[in-house]
Amino acid sequence: MANTKKEIAPALAQNLKVLRMYRKLSQQGLADILNIKRSRLNAWENKMSEPSVQHILQLADFFRVSTDRLLRQNMSTLTRYELTRIEQGYDVDLRGRHLRILATTVDENNNEQIELVPEKAKAGYTSGFSDPEFIKELPRLGLPFLDQEKKYRTFPISGDSMPPVGDGSFVVGEYVEDWSTIKSGTPSIVITQDEGIVFKLVHNWLEEKGCLQLSSTNPSYQPYEVKGNEILELWKFVNYISPTLPEPNLEKELVVETLLALQRDVHELKNK
Repeated sequence: MANTKKEIAPALAQNLKVLRMYRKLSQQGLADILNIKRSRLNAWENKMSEPSVQHILQLADFFRVSTDRLLRQNMSTLTRYELTRIEQGYDVDLRGRHLRILATTVDENNNEQIELVPEKAKAGYTSGFSDPEFIKELPRLGLPFLDQEKKYRTFPISGDSMPPVGDGSFVVGEYVEDWSTIKSGTPSIVITQDEGIVFKLVHNWLEEKGCLQLSSTNPSYQPYEVKGNEILELWKFVNYISPTLPEPNLEKELVVETLLALQRDVHELKNK
């Protein structure tokens, strides 16, 4: 029986071509920089052989990319902006899909369940969000009016920065796989290592600055920025559960009532 060699770098060959062409280098040009023969580089790019650990580190240093990304992520899917950011030393995953694991639970029919993060588990979520054992212990709830083809999770909210969602409420979020698709102004649950779970209006500055700006509906709170490489998860707001009724906006209701009265008056004048 013939022995088959296990491929240790499934994306390396494609990535070498992508990065070399992005730098506008020929095979001979890159080979000269690496002080190797062109035939050796050609063999790497065509999966006829794989570089040594020393050469992998040399390639990672030259292209200013992590070895993990170089070996395992298909970089042909990246935009030119993302490649530029990597070249500038910002090895960040703007799409939020770099070696991430979404731990989840399913029911007896293999349907996705909606886990609820209780207040007592809030502090541990940033370290347990990708741990199936941690997620398995969370309580679940059923919201049959939501799209069953999407993934949802429910998070506790503290403070008064996002009225009408008040302190003690729970917000239901839809899992966002590609962060670059988030439209500016979208209410979202943003998970970061430093701040944990925050509920804010997200302004998408990933393409321009490699970050998200987070702002509140309460003008007393100043907006701030979160870098793409600091984000652990992103969930788009779809609903919320509150133990209290929001206070009625009497001023707004008065404006609406006045406009309706004006419409009635105009209609009556037209009919005279």
